[in-house]
Amino acid sequence: MLAAIAAVCVVAGVLHYADADPVAVFVVAGLALAGLAWVVAVATETIGTRFGPAATGVLQSTLGNLPELFVVLFALSAGEVVVAKTSIVGSLLANALFVLGLTIVAGSRKAPDGVMRFKARLPNDTATLLLLAVFVIAILGVSDRIGDRASQHQVAISVVGAVCLLAVYGAWVWSYLRTPDREAAIETSAHQPVSFSVAIALLALGGVGAALVSDWFIDALDPAVEAIGISKAFTGLVIVGIAGNAVENVVGILLATKGQSDLAISVVKNSVSQIAAFLYPVLVLLSLFFEHRLTFVLGPIYVIALVLMAIAVWQITGDGEAVMFEGLALVTLYVVVATLAYYE
Repeated sequence: MLAAIAAVCVVAGVLHYADADPVAVFVVAGLALAGLAWVVAVATETIGTRFGPAATGVLQSTLGNLPELFVVLFALSAGEVVVAKTSIVGSLLANALFVLGLTIVAGSRKAPDGVMRFKARLPNDTATLLLLAVFVIAILGVSDRIGDRASQHQVAISVVGAVCLLAVYGAWVWSYLRTPDREAAIETSAHQPVSFSVAIALLALGGVGAALVSDWFIDALDPAVEAIGISKAFTGLVIVGIAGNAVENVVGILLATKGQSDLAISVVKNSVSQIAAFLYPVLVLLSLFFEHRLTFVLGPIYVIALVLMAIAVWQITGDGEAVMFEGLALVTLYVVVATLAYYE
């Protein structure tokens, strides 16, 4: 598998530097991004065997978001603000609705009584972080639509919001990782996919590869989107959102099928909270060094989608239990939003 992913990355690089058909570069680079995310997942799972569910969930979420980080940074440097914003929104929706929904379906099927059970504090904690981030997005979105005086200072307000979100997220992570009952050992297999030292090397290579492939992906974006006939909103919301979050796609569902409900929910929900309260604010601050600035201002459709998403996720996972139809409901919400983006 690792050899196949390396081959796809090499092919993407050859196509890029050979000025091949942009659609081919776009497709192969997208596959390479998903493959690199899988590499990070395998390496992090191995490293995580030395830690508990809390540390592993945070670690996997952090490293799993590397492709998304690079995609947005290169999009901003290329002036693709729409792609940058919809990529972040797409990652949130893909993780909170699509991946979490499939994880609940897999976990409930594994449970003898059809009910997936997990500790309730993490879902409630991440719901709070998600609602806080959505609050910032919502008030800026409304301010932009009505054109009040504050709408003239969107960058400044976004910077203040980013700093506040990062402070709250930092306080939560510190508390979360220090809670003793969260450090239970992870159930491990006798045959780890790779050794600990190899896992460290794979993480480093995965990060470098994600940076390179993201650059090729964004470079081919404009001509490829025009040739295929899809919108940039759909590209960012769906294609980048799913390809850039292959870690959660693979790991969360796989852990749920093994009956490791707490770790499965930890990986997925940590990713959701980290994108909302860490990655997005960090990218807002980093964009200050670019010509095109990233803000929390989004279109009304995406604001409404994020608000309803946050409420749905909190309602379904807040009690520490979930059944199959609830997972299917989350997936359905994602399919509707993705369809809407396709026709934009």
